[in-house]
Amino acid sequence: MLGSYDALIVVSFGGPEGPDDVMPFLENVLRGKPVPRERMLEVAEHYQHFGGVSPINQQNRELIAALRGELLEHDIDLPIYWGNRNWHPLIGDTMRRMREDGVKRALAFVTSAFSSYSGCRQYRENWGVCQTELGSDAPQIDKLRVFYNHPGYLEPVMRNVRQALDAIEPARRAAARVVFTAHSIPLSMNEGSRYTIQLEEACRLVGESLDGQAWDLVYQSRSGPPSQPWLEPDILDHLRRLDEQGISDVVIMPIGFVSDHMEVLFDLDTEAKDLAASLGMNLVRAATVGNDPRYIQMIRELVVERALGTEKLALGRLGPSHDVCPEGCCPSGRPPAGAARGRP
Repeated sequence: MLGSYDALIVVSFGGPEGPDDVMPFLENVLRGKPVPRERMLEVAEHYQHFGGVSPINQQNRELIAALRGELLEHDIDLPIYWGNRNWHPLIGDTMRRMREDGVKRALAFVTSAFSSYSGCRQYRENWGVCQTELGSDAPQIDKLRVFYNHPGYLEPVMRNVRQALDAIEPARRAAARVVFTAHSIPLSMNEGSRYTIQLEEACRLVGESLDGQAWDLVYQSRSGPPSQPWLEPDILDHLRRLDEQGISDVVIMPIGFVSDHMEVLFDLDTEAKDLAASLGMNLVRAATVGNDPRYIQMIRELVVERALGTEKLALGRLGPSHDVCPEGCCPSGRPPAGAARGRP
């Protein structure tokens, strides 16, 4: 045990691992959301473009393997479980196994660096529902804080952006534009969260490390109906505007994604690159953090700080985020659906 904790659960979005998984997975993702079926079929085609396999599950397997090694190297013998919101292994199945294994109190590392309903509160609601179903002996779960300004996240981002800039010819590098992207969310969801505040701070910190390189923050992967306002500008619209401004070299850094999710592979590596090519624009996509050793180290640091009260690391002026989510933080922006609220 580490302090009062006897397990760690890695909680993530989940993704299909074959063609037959795609539609059931998307039905899980979009259940209760006002997304037209035409949009769901369009997204399904994105997955089929890659054989119906999202990279996210394998990336999480590799993350967990690296994290086990990191914990053991520092004499932390803490079992690691894994549960997804939308595809196997599902959070409920994993929590049932945790209960069978005698887990009483666990820490949760959610693979979302920024605060929003989809990136934080909804996961807490997910395991809150499971706790109700499992009864009084369900494991207690305490979520680790969001890590958008933790040096263990931003240092690899900074390094990856610089490496991408190095791929541009030196004579053209100073005029290149760095474009940070994050998943768009409805404005109604954003209003009750610190999502854009945290994104802007993370981009500012990375931007300051780039010796005056110009940068922008844009959004991608919106899925709601056209009548619903979402965060803008969209990455494709922004590339067109940069082309009109005479920008010929662009580095895209998907700062809102910790690894190469389907949104990165299709929306950036396929759609954005195809558009850039049609415009005659040189586009370089910076690598996501993935399983960078510093990022894995960060997860250990978050575990230890929460369990033992060690120093909380954070870059910039906003300081470390809270450990326990305040009542009512990160609302969905939709009318209450009666879902159980999870423990912070």
